[in-house]
Amino acid sequence: MRPTRATLAVTAVALAPALLLATPSPATAATPPTASVASDVGSPYDDMDADDLRIAILRILSDPDSGRRVTQEANELLDHGTVKEMRTWLETGYRLAQAEDDRVAIARILADPDSGRAVIREANEALDDGSPEAVRAFLETGLRLAQAEDDRVAIFRILADPGISDALRAAASAALDDGTPEALRHFLEVGQYEVGG
Repeated sequence: MRPTRATLAVTAVALAPALLLATPSPATAATPPTASVASDVGSPYDDMDADDLRIAILRILSDPDSGRRVTQEANELLDHGTVKEMRTWLETGYRLAQAEDDRVAIARILADPDSGRAVIREANEALDDGSPEAVRAFLETGLRLAQAEDDRVAIFRILADPGISDALRAAASAALDDGTPEALRHFLEVGQYEVGG
């Protein structure tokens, strides 16, 4: 059944208030919504007293990944630091000390004769970038992925050897099929020796 003009008019009149309330008025549509952001956003350390600042520094010291520079500066602050010095270090100094420790860690990776091409390439890119964020990102995720790339190459070299056993070929292929950095590394460190050549 086709709706008549009268039915359409009644429907439009009935829906008009709902449609008007659902759409923004021209006055409010032109003005962007205001965000309720504090005018001066401070550091999370601004409201901490000396004891809280010391606890924050002790937490950093308890991290087993804290390097020599971080440990040295944190201990000096705990021994002789003022509230202002501790606060400043937590806000900026810690990041810089961590970046220095990270650069040393990357230098050790580059000095390792077992580091493969992808690891060396990614490590150098992180150092060339120079930012604390790039150096940290390499150590937290980039190293693992670059190592996996080098591990794949090493496994393909094993597979290229015509004299390998069927068991070793199957184990190498299984590691490649799995594809995770952990599976590749496990095969190279353990799996290939369990099945033999």
